[in-house]
Amino acid sequence: MNHDQPGGTPLLSEFADDPEMVELVELFVAEMPMKVTSLRKAFDEHSLTDLTRLAHQLKGAAAGYGFPTIGEVASELEGAAKATEDVNRLRTQVDELVELCNRASMAA
Repeated sequence: MNHDQPGGTPLLSEFADDPEMVELVELFVAEMPMKVTSLRKAFDEHSLTDLTRLAHQLKGAAAGYGFPTIGEVASELEGAAKATEDVNRLRTQVDELVELCNRASMAA
């Protein structure tokens, strides 16, 4: 998926204009590639335990850093992984979460 196309617009933190949060949000955004790699690896290795843990961590952190949409999708993925839903549904949810994570940004 090419994230430079329409639909790949930056997803801004609700705290992008909060001077007290800028550094923290920047660190969170900078860690996204590592989080995406971990999510993909857990899915590719069929590790539902890791996938559940990673989604849970992202669910909590995303809301705290002003990315509620990422948190909501991570929550859905966490539930699906716990329920060991079919692999196609999990793939779709991982792809959706990865796409949102790749769009997380501090600036438009």
